Amino acid sequence: MKIDVHYTPLGLATGDLTGRGVVVIDALRATTTVVTAIANGAKAVIPAATSEEAVRLASNLEKDGVVLAGERKSVKIAGFALGNSPREMTPAAVAGKTIVLATTNGTPALVSTQGGDPVLVGAPANFKALAERARALLAERGDLAIVCGGREKQFALEDAYTAGRLVKAIRKGIRKLELNDAARGALALVDEFDDWAEALKASEAARQLADADLAEDVEFAARPDRFGVVPVYADRRIT
Repeated sequence: MKIDVHYTPLGLATGDLTGRGVVVIDALRATTTVVTAIANGAKAVIPAATSEEAVRLASNLEKDGVVLAGERKSVKIAGFALGNSPREMTPAAVAGKTIVLATTNGTPALVSTQGGDPVLVGAPANFKALAERARALLAERGDLAIVCGGREKQFALEDAYTAGRLVKAIRKGIRKLELNDAARGALALVDEFDDWAEALKASEAARQLADADLAEDVEFAARPDRFGVVPVYADRRIT
């Protein structure tokens, strides 16, 4: 059995994930936002690599049931109904709707994993359910890839820590498990922090969000197991 962690999607070539089980993590904030939206009744979330692509994708859908959401430099994109805050993904805002989401790091990472089967969307917010699903997937396939959104094409502490927690959770009881270097590094990172809140708040992303008056998003994202759903990305949409 083998687990590969990728700190960003940049090193992935076309076809690298085809047919493999994949988990995508962008804890601050895209995957937390997606999990919250699906848990609160969104019909689907469609990730877009850019805001321009989001507008184009939304234009091809029925307008009544579509909500544009996204951020650039942490702030809601002008003209979009919602930003990338999980706190905005209330039942009143998203239930029964298709959310077209464009973010700086998370949605490009999701788009890069097309071809994975399945592609699970993970965050601290659904961690227990995610770990159970990922463990079953590893047992079935013998192989799992964890792809982190990263931060501006570089290592992101909050994503690597979450990946490490996931590796630790699903490796229990498995005698022979091969880890790539990034997976070993993520696993070692787990011991550096006492809990989710400490790890996430220590990140550069958390400081940037605080500067944008979005520190409450960090607190929201750092509370584990809010939801029991594990969204799946397939055919360009997350359900």
